[in-house]
Amino acid sequence: MTTQDLPSAFRHASPAPVTMACDRLLVFGGPYSNLAATRAMLAQAKRLGFGPDEILCTGDVIAYCGEPAETLDLIADSGIQVIMGNCEEALSANQDNCGCGFDAGTQCEVLSVQWFNFASGQVNQDQRHWMADLPRQVFVEIGGRKMLATHAGTSSINEFIFASSSAETKLAQMVAADVDGMITGHSGIAFAQVLSSRLWLNAGAIGIPANDGTARVWYAIVEEKQGRIDVQIRSLTYDPSPSIKAMDERGLASGYRDSLSTGLWPSMDVLPQTETRQVGVALDEVQLKWSLRKS
Repeated sequence: MTTQDLPSAFRHASPAPVTMACDRLLVFGGPYSNLAATRAMLAQAKRLGFGPDEILCTGDVIAYCGEPAETLDLIADSGIQVIMGNCEEALSANQDNCGCGFDAGTQCEVLSVQWFNFASGQVNQDQRHWMADLPRQVFVEIGGRKMLATHAGTSSINEFIFASSSAETKLAQMVAADVDGMITGHSGIAFAQVLSSRLWLNAGAIGIPANDGTARVWYAIVEEKQGRIDVQIRSLTYDPSPSIKAMDERGLASGYRDSLSTGLWPSMDVLPQTETRQVGVALDEVQLKWSLRKS
C-alpha cells in the first residue's frame, strides 16, 4: 500500500524535509513504546558523546510495548531529530489502525489491533500534534555525501525493505532521489549494503529484538574518517524486565511481550524467505567502509 492508497485522513500536508549537516550521526529506529530500551539507547548515545543534533530516529516511536506516552515524551524531550513513521502518521490522524502494511488476517495484523488500540487510548492531543509535525524526509550531509533518511523507502511510508530485497529496487530509489545513500527503518532488522557505490542503511530497531534469538537491540553510527565514511551497526544490551512488567500490567501480555526476552518475533508474516531462514541466528555487528561515489 502506498501513501496514495491510504484513507484521505492520512494524506494530510506533510511537513517540509529538513537537513542535518554533521561529521557523524547516530541512527536508531523503532522505540516501539519500549521505555527501558529507549532510555538505554539515549544513555548510550550520551556515553558515546553524541549530542541531540547528531542523533536521528527513523520513526515508530509508539508501537508494540506498554509505555507509549512515556516513550514519546522521552523522545520529544531529548531534542533529537525524528522522522514520521507509519505509526506517527496513523496516530496523529486519529486512525483506527497502525498502517504498518501487514496483510489482512495475518498474525501481525491481528496482534496490531490490540497494541494500536491501547496506544491510541494513551496519547493526548498535544502528543498527536507533535507526531503530525514530524518530517517524512530528512536529508543528511556528511563527508561530502548526501543521504536521504525516510521511515521505509521513497515510495511508501510502510514499505518493507530487507537485506534480501531487490538491489535494483533500492538502487532505483536512490537514483530517483538523487542521493548517495538512504537511511531507513520499519523492517526491524538492521543491515548495510553498498550498491553501485551508493549506501543503503537500515539502522534496525531498539524497541524489539531483531528476531535473531537474542534480546539485543540495534542502532548505527555513520562517521566521516580520513576521506571515507565508516558505517557501524552495533548491538545494545539492556534490561527489558521493566518493559515486560509494564506490558503485563497494561494487558499486553501476549505476542510481542515474549519477544523482549526471547529475541523472536511472534510472527514471520512480513519476512522474505532469506530472512525467514535466518530466524534465531544471532546477528553480527557490522563495520563497513564506504568510499566516495564516482561521478
